[in-house]
Amino acid sequence: MAIILIDSCVVLDLGNPDSDWFEWSASTLERLDASNTFVINPVVYAECAIGYSSIEEVETLFESLGFQVQNLPREALFLAGKAFMQYRRNKGNKTNVLPDFFIGAHAAVSGYPLVTRDKSRFSTYFPSVKLIAPSS
Repeated sequence: MAIILIDSCVVLDLGNPDSDWFEWSASTLERLDASNTFVINPVVYAECAIGYSSIEEVETLFESLGFQVQNLPREALFLAGKAFMQYRRNKGNKTNVLPDFFIGAHAAVSGYPLVTRDKSRFSTYFPSVKLIAPSS
């Protein structure tokens, strides 16, 4: 079985059946489910927790999805900082993107494919990561 990292946007899609992306996210994970293990990291956990009032609700969400929480390797933390620095040097001015760099670096360092809808930033700063994303 391969391990696949799941991005926050996909988890949020799954939690909202009215989302424009619910069908894509649900069918993509369903297609991949039989032969893979799905993981998230603490950054994804924290981003998804915003919409819940208790830790028990968040734990129930991830248990029901069958997602395991995996810690970020220190190498990923280092790579995330370097990639974010490159983003800023490239005139990136959004201030809320650092979580994406932690997620991308985790996938890169661990060699995990990443299920996401945010192809551009991940492919630019983590070109070695295999992205499972909508085709535009």
